[in-house]
Amino acid sequence: MIQVNSSAKVKIFSDGADTKEMIEMAQLPYIQGLTTNPTLMKKSGITNYEKFALEVLSEIKNKPISFEVFSDDFDEMETQAKKIASWGENVYVKIPVSNTLGEPTSVLINKLTSHGIKVNVTAVMSINQVKTILKNLNPQTPNYISIFAGRIADTGRDPMPIMIDALNQIKEFPSTELIWASPRELLNVIQADQINCHIITATKDILNKLSLIGKSLEEYSLETVKMFRNDAIQANYAL
Repeated sequence: MIQVNSSAKVKIFSDGADTKEMIEMAQLPYIQGLTTNPTLMKKSGITNYEKFALEVLSEIKNKPISFEVFSDDFDEMETQAKKIASWGENVYVKIPVSNTLGEPTSVLINKLTSHGIKVNVTAVMSINQVKTILKNLNPQTPNYISIFAGRIADTGRDPMPIMIDALNQIKEFPSTELIWASPRELLNVIQADQINCHIITATKDILNKLSLIGKSLEEYSLETVKMFRNDAIQANYAL
């Protein structure tokens, strides 16, 4: 049984694109929101974006869900964003921090949030990007900024200073919440909580490890020894 420390401050959002799994995750009290993206949807075999989203939203009405635009053209991004936002009051529209040419989506972010559309600015990795986003958000509209801390770590950099700096930057924006995105391990949930990050997204693989929090290391060690022994027996290894 998955257990979550009740003293944790960070909100956990489930990240995935399996309809059944998303609905199941949304029923768990410690899952406070959900996110998805085109890559996860492609891996799950989703072929009809709108049908998938509406099916999920027909079951999940009381927790925020982020769906992403996929156009590379700003005008078409705007059209897609407005359509996605119309799917439900609990919908946040994921807007990439730039298009594939590296052109910032700042003007679009300003336009959408000025019209009351909740956005989740995604694929953010630098403080300069955070500062630019904050200059263009309508402070009255709820929004998220998703920093891909896991990908930052993949480059050999410690994401913690960047996340802490970002949290300091957004203190004056009460409608803005920071998301620790692309976590690589359960420890990231603890780290996000320690720095008072608002939200962390996590896939099912990471969420399944929540029951390990605080587990006795001696007990875990013994379980690991038993696993190696049992697997060797089942494989009929002999020397």
